[in-house]
Amino acid sequence: MVSSVTNLGRSGVFDWMIQRVTAYVLAAYTLFLLAFMLFTDVNYESWNAMFDQTWFRIFTLLALLSLGAHAWVGLWTVTTDYIKATLPRFLVQALCGLVMFVYLIWGIQILWGL
Repeated sequence: MVSSVTNLGRSGVFDWMIQRVTAYVLAAYTLFLLAFMLFTDVNYESWNAMFDQTWFRIFTLLALLSLGAHAWVGLWTVTTDYIKATLPRFLVQALCGLVMFVYLIWGIQILWGL
């Protein structure tokens, strides 16, 4: 059994809740985009108009944060199950965390045009 190396002291119930809540957010975002593409003539103007709305940018930011949290819990679970040695597991988790952080910052820059 792994004794809380990089799960930030969370419990299994907390991780389970993160997975479920973020899955619902990602599902809602996916369904919204699917409905938008099915019922709208998607072109640059309509896509740009949708992303110009603050509520949709906030929804997209929530989806980005949810994707990061969902991925982190999943990757933490997989690495603790399959990489038993502490140092290699920590290095893989640190690399995954760094990549997710870079993608999150990059997504925020694209989304808000910073």
